[in-house]
Amino acid sequence: MRYELYYWPEIQGRGEFIRLALEAAGAPYVDVARGSKKGQGVDEMLKLMQGKSKIAADQTRLPYAPPFLKAGDELIAQTSHILAYLGPQLKLAPRDARAARFTQQLQLTLSDLVVEAHDTHHPIASSLYYEDQKAAAKKRSRIFIAERIPKFLGYFEEVLARNPKGPAHLVGASLTYADLSLFQVIEGLRYAFPKSMKRGEKAWPKVIALHDSVAAHPRIAAYLASPRRIAFNEMGIFRCYPELER
Repeated sequence: MRYELYYWPEIQGRGEFIRLALEAAGAPYVDVARGSKKGQGVDEMLKLMQGKSKIAADQTRLPYAPPFLKAGDELIAQTSHILAYLGPQLKLAPRDARAARFTQQLQLTLSDLVVEAHDTHHPIASSLYYEDQKAAAKKRSRIFIAERIPKFLGYFEEVLARNPKGPAHLVGASLTYADLSLFQVIEGLRYAFPKSMKRGEKAWPKVIALHDSVAAHPRIAAYLASPRRIAFNEMGIFRCYPELER
């Protein structure tokens, strides 16, 4: 199947978790908004969200927001939901039902972390500019760095330590979409809070080893070195504002 990914063309954001799964599997896909000219892909994405697109067979099940994936005649939205759908198809999820559910549980926990990371720079409202909520952002970031990053990454360190198949992966003995997502979270935290992550990473050696093994995966390494990988920037979820680490 040739997949179509709909997401904003200028940021990694939540769409990056989907891109990583598709890239790791070598799946054929089109990053629609990035492959079009003069905003045509974004216009089509907005039409799909409004039920005004001619390419969607079902106009009754609208996606709330990107990312969403077109697979055949179906539109699938929400990052974790998309990954749960893609996992078995791309061989990035365990066959065992209990292990598959645990993989999705881990993905949802990572989604919680991503929300908290976003809220460090937009703690009051996404509709306000960062500059309008700097004071609150500084308070939120101090707590996130001191309490929430260690709690989340400490949890994943423990999950890796308890994996009966060994600490190379979060679930089982093979790469899953949860491994890819944890890699992306570490990349994002390193970008947003470089000093804090440099100080803290020694406490999570298994998490960092997993990050490094994903980065060395042949297809992921090729993707990271390609123009398909959008650079982190101050429009996405993970943003680097040096004052938030002071």
